[in-house]
Amino acid sequence: MSGLATSFGSPDESPGFLLWQVTNRWQAAQRAALKPFGLTHVQFVLLASLTWLDAEGPVTQRELASLAATDPMMTSQVLRTLEGMGLVERLAHPQDGRARSLAVTHAGRELANRAVIAVEACDREFFGALGSRVSALTSALLRLKQVHIA
Repeated sequence: MSGLATSFGSPDESPGFLLWQVTNRWQAAQRAALKPFGLTHVQFVLLASLTWLDAEGPVTQRELASLAATDPMMTSQVLRTLEGMGLVERLAHPQDGRARSLAVTHAGRELANRAVIAVEACDREFFGALGSRVSALTSALLRLKQVHIA
């Protein structure tokens, strides 16, 4: 009997705890893959997301945070760092005089495109343990992405 008042017989029965463990291992693998590029994982996610969105026209910080599912205040801090690294610019928004538009610099685009190769290779290796079940995991994650708990 455990001293913890849980409905699970063991930690390996808890989907939340397993997700926590797997996420930590995956993030460690991503940190190692991104180290040669001088980027943290969150910096890469925001830079890559902005590079993706930037092709569609002006991007606001709110749109970027929404796509990346990041906290707006943290997004702002990371963007300041990326701006200081010369990877991102804040420009006047063409349609909204009160807003700022985000843009990836040439150096930022080049770095994002080099780093995404390493990130996707890391994903292939990490998730390769699932074999043909990777697409089922992706479908399950897409479903969970829609869950909003207040």
